[in-house]
Amino acid sequence: MTTSDRASAPDRTSDGPGAPDADGLLAEQLLRLTRRLHRIQKRHLEPVGITPAQSRLLRTVAHFGEPPRMADLAARLEVVPRAVTSLVDGLEAGDRVRRVPDPSNRRVIRIELTDAGRATLRELRSARRAAAEDILAPLTVDQREVLGGLLSALVDRGPEGGC
Repeated sequence: MTTSDRASAPDRTSDGPGAPDADGLLAEQLLRLTRRLHRIQKRHLEPVGITPAQSRLLRTVAHFGEPPRMADLAARLEVVPRAVTSLVDGLEAGDRVRRVPDPSNRRVIRIELTDAGRATLRELRSARRAAAEDILAPLTVDQREVLGGLLSALVDRGPEGGC
């Protein structure tokens, strides 16, 4: 094999047994980072008295132009309706949301933010910023920008075939 043949041949150095699997290692790092981010976020949300899942639901309710239906929330969050019911129950118990009848169809229930829910959203913004700073502290501004671009490329691609 000539030097030019070796240069154009596929690199198989990571294919052998016991060799590092770069994509597998990267996937493991992403999973570890996700777990770490979840722990940090949970720690910052504890003083607010809300779980990460409740935080996500509250933010989702706020992004709708009008109070959404439970089915709208389940679709947006990509969860089963029963999961939304449990989250709404918890937020309703804390007076952060309330169930209201749909004005055009009495059988439909919509979820709206309360004043306490809007105040919680303000607290959540501060908690999320603090959690992000904790996780991103080791990175420079330029590194954060590069990371943001890489994450956008992965997230914006969307799910393909599910898990």
